[in-house]
Amino acid sequence: MRTVGEDRGYPEQGSSSRSEQAAHDEAADGVRLDARHAAQALELARLTRPGPFGPRTIELGEYFGFFEGQRLVAMAGERMHAGPLREISGVCTHPDHQGRGLARRLMTRLIRRQVQRDETPFLHVMDTNSGAQALYRRLGFRAHREGAVRVVSRQ
Repeated sequence: MRTVGEDRGYPEQGSSSRSEQAAHDEAADGVRLDARHAAQALELARLTRPGPFGPRTIELGEYFGFFEGQRLVAMAGERMHAGPLREISGVCTHPDHQGRGLARRLMTRLIRRQVQRDETPFLHVMDTNSGAQALYRRLGFRAHREGAVRVVSRQ
C-alpha cells in the first residue's frame, strides 16, 4: 500500500490557476451519501475493494456518489483528517461503469473542497491497483510512502 499526497504544485494544466480549477465542480450532480446509502456503498466497496471500508465508513466524513437509476455506481469521500491533511477514501467505480470519468469527477470535487478549506488531500492505494495509481497521478498526486497494512476485524 502506498500513501500518496497531493503535490502542492498541482495543478498546472493549461494556463488556469489552481484556484480557478478548484472553483469548477464537475460532480455537482453527485449525491451526498448518508445512512440510507450505506448498504449500497458497502456492496460497491466489497465488489471493487478500494481498501478498508465498513458498514459505517460513510459516517466518518462526507461521501458522494453517482447513481444509475437507484443503483450506486461510483463513490468517493473524505474519511480522516489530521490538521491540514484530509484523506480521500473509498474511491471506486462499478466495473460496468469504469472508463467514464466518474471517479475522476468525484475526486476533483473532493480536491476542490479541500483546497478551498486550505487542506492537503492524501489517500492510500494498493500497489496492485495500477488503474487507480494512474488516475491519482493524473490528478497531481505523488507517492509519498509505502507500508504494510493489516485489516483486523471481528469474525
